Amino acid sequence: MTEEVMEQTQFEPKFAEEWKKNPMKKPKLKALIVNTCVGESGPRYERSKEILRQITNREPVDRQAKESIRGFNIRKGEPIASLVTLRGDEAGKALKRFLYAYDYEIKHSSFDEQGNFAFGITEHVDIEDAPFDPMLGTIGFNVVVKIERAGYRLKYRQRKRQSIPKKHLISPEEAMEYLVTEFGMKII
Repeated sequence: MTEEVMEQTQFEPKFAEEWKKNPMKKPKLKALIVNTCVGESGPRYERSKEILRQITNREPVDRQAKESIRGFNIRKGEPIASLVTLRGDEAGKALKRFLYAYDYEIKHSSFDEQGNFAFGITEHVDIEDAPFDPMLGTIGFNVVVKIERAGYRLKYRQRKRQSIPKKHLISPEEAMEYLVTEFGMKII
């Protein structure tokens, strides 16, 4: 991405007028997925699951190993990771808390072609208002942010599923401008 595009997303609102004319075009935060992988079951896994529960106030979902790896003592079907999906206002509040660890700055290389982005947090104590229990320790986790606009339901519905037209897809520049205006982020 060129520096010119980055300057436009940070300082000059390029898509704001289009969003005012057509509110269906304005992107929105669809989901925030918080994932932690320990790589083993047992007490370490249970501690990471409890920390994730404290951070998000939601019950984490277990993720099992897809195959056995003898060198790491992992058996197929053994729970080694957990994740939580947040949606709506809860996702927006959690995103602001997680971005606090990065001083609200995200690299432009973190964005994919559909406008979604991801980042990692090395220790959960870097998050704003994160609880710390010495008995549990600290964990790191990945955060994936999914950005969509109205009408994406066509892609996921059960009946008459269709693909999203290219003119309705979100570009990375559009997602960046949305995050700068709505969440006060800086794209570096």
